[in-house]
Amino acid sequence: MKGLSFSLLACVSAAVLSGCSIRPEFVPPEPDDLAYAPPPLNYALPEAQNGSLYRHQYMMTLFQDRRAYRVGDMLTILLDEETQSSKKANTKYGKDSSLNFLAPTFGNTTLDDLSANIEANRGFDGAASSSQGNKLQGGITVTVHEVLPNGVLRISGEKWIRLNQGDEFIRLTGIVRVDDVDRRNQVSSLRIGDARITYSGRGALADSNAAGWLTQFFNSPWVPF
Repeated sequence: MKGLSFSLLACVSAAVLSGCSIRPEFVPPEPDDLAYAPPPLNYALPEAQNGSLYRHQYMMTLFQDRRAYRVGDMLTILLDEETQSSKKANTKYGKDSSLNFLAPTFGNTTLDDLSANIEANRGFDGAASSSQGNKLQGGITVTVHEVLPNGVLRISGEKWIRLNQGDEFIRLTGIVRVDDVDRRNQVSSLRIGDARITYSGRGALADSNAAGWLTQFFNSPWVPF
């Protein structure tokens, strides 16, 4: 019997460990992800033909700022994200009911045992509130991966910073209009469409600030307690 209990406990533990090991929050990110790497391009200038100095898509005009507008160009994103949300709800209602039956009287005789009194009370009082705030400031330089037919730029990039006891990284993808790029070749993160911004870290400090896998398991919706 003890052997069966130990085997059952071992199987349950193995299942929990295997389930936690494949959860994405338990897999630390790695740098040099191909999804955020610059696109593979041939950055060599095309040869001039017929003695011309003109290079298609490589010209520098005297009346235009140097802004990102082609695949492989770099663009600086100014992170200026700040969100605030608050929600509050309060509901309360109640209802009281009472019903009295007087003792019946027959002539001079009153039947007190037949009197009755019924009362019913019910009520509900519920309240809920939630608030959340986020703020992210900084900058990251990304690369243009694609120029859409309407001229919109699809950008992607990442930045890793090695600190004393861990790494911090920023990953960003989205689409940008060329009209929103200023003369310094910069654009605010508020102007990025379909933006995916990730700021996180890994290492000793990040691990100490996160709950263990067993704690997360018991706080997950799968636990029926």
